[in-house]
Amino acid sequence: MKILIVEDERKLGQFVENALTEQSYTARVVSSCAQARDALADSPYDAVVLDLGLPDGDGLELLREWRAAGFNEPVLILSARDAVQDRIRGLNLGADDYLPKPFSLEELVARLRSLLRRQSTTKATVLEHAGVKVDLLARQVTSLGKAVELTSREFALLELFLQNRGRVLTRTLIGERIWEASYDLETNLIDVYVRRLRQKLGATEERPVIRTLRGTGYQLA
Repeated sequence: MKILIVEDERKLGQFVENALTEQSYTARVVSSCAQARDALADSPYDAVVLDLGLPDGDGLELLREWRAAGFNEPVLILSARDAVQDRIRGLNLGADDYLPKPFSLEELVARLRSLLRRQSTTKATVLEHAGVKVDLLARQVTSLGKAVELTSREFALLELFLQNRGRVLTRTLIGERIWEASYDLETNLIDVYVRRLRQKLGATEERPVIRTLRGTGYQLA
């Protein structure tokens, strides 16, 4: 499980990172809104620990932005703002939990564990978008009501896009998730697979299914 920690207090961020690492999580600390945006664009995370008072913006606005873009993983707010109205606003904007500072590291880890456990049991098993329907349990795909036969890699690539609606997926991220360390970014393998996927799903100019963003990556259309 990968956890992103957005915290501008360096020592506190390191304490949280160490506590999560000791529990066998993979944790990364960033200290600004800009770094947090880049981190989520570069790699998927299973949960976020989010401070609100960041040097280049408000964590609540960052949270609002993520939810609007389709990021649905658990977000636990960690903040010195402990007024009831602050907590209510954070939860209304899409936070899954709110832990005021000062806090117990043990409680933080326990709350994160609970959020991740809850998330794993409530994830959708059927994904749909723009006429494409994927049954993750049956491993069946239809496009505009017609059955589509996909290879295991094509299925994994389509699932990745559907799980990240609204997000731009970089070539690096796709390579790490679908081909792991063996993928060579200098090849056009991703382009070939995206092209195949479009063809099998019956993509057209009016219904491209997957949009290419030159120099950046791909995004579900």
